[in-house]
Amino acid sequence: MNSLEANIRDNSTKGQLNAIRENGDVPAIVYGGKDKNQKISVSKKLLKLLIEKDNFLSNIITLKIDGKSQDVLPREIKHDILSDEPTHVDFLRVLPGVKIKIEVPVNFINHEKSPGLKRGGVLNIVRRKVELKCPSEKIPESLTLDLDGIDIGESFKISSVKLEPEVIPTIQGRDFVIATLAAPTVMKEPEKPAEAEAAEGEAGAEGTEASADGSEKPAVEGDKAAKKEGDDKKPAEKKQTEEKK
Repeated sequence: MNSLEANIRDNSTKGQLNAIRENGDVPAIVYGGKDKNQKISVSKKLLKLLIEKDNFLSNIITLKIDGKSQDVLPREIKHDILSDEPTHVDFLRVLPGVKIKIEVPVNFINHEKSPGLKRGGVLNIVRRKVELKCPSEKIPESLTLDLDGIDIGESFKISSVKLEPEVIPTIQGRDFVIATLAAPTVMKEPEKPAEAEAAEGEAGAEGTEASADGSEKPAVEGDKAAKKEGDDKKPAEKKQTEEKK
């Protein structure tokens, strides 16, 4: 579980909030349960390291406030529209028995053991996250789907995921699809057998020989061309004969 140091803040103006940010911290608030909302600030540098990790919004964080630990869940992060730096964070207290709605990422394992992927199939992910309703202390880090033995045409539905009894999908009444293993979009043309290639080569050689002995179309056209050339010469020869006379 990740942890983060936090300081209690007491500010009432926008100028004081900006001063906190200029000092390298990010204003935040902790809410939920019977306790009052608590204003805190956390290090922007450390916060950004946690945000860069996968599934930040679905992982429980331990806040250390004045020596006391409090498990919280990040619920909303506000960013500066120009710099994209975090400017405010909301943390929800994790309390036993309190149910919340949360989107949990889907994780696929054993890609190399899928016969469908080995044959060029494509994993078509319909839902990268699934919204669940569960007690805050039983939030799964991810939903794991095993690709071992999965072939082209098979699919993963929510019923394929093992969930604890108190952890239920918010979508009820249908066994919705999470992912499918589809056929490749471009099928590879099978290679020609060596015998077929040899047969094509022999057919090409026969065509060349037929042309050489004049029995095919190219040779006939050649004969016609030669005949035409001879016909063109006849008028000239006749004229020379007449001149000699």
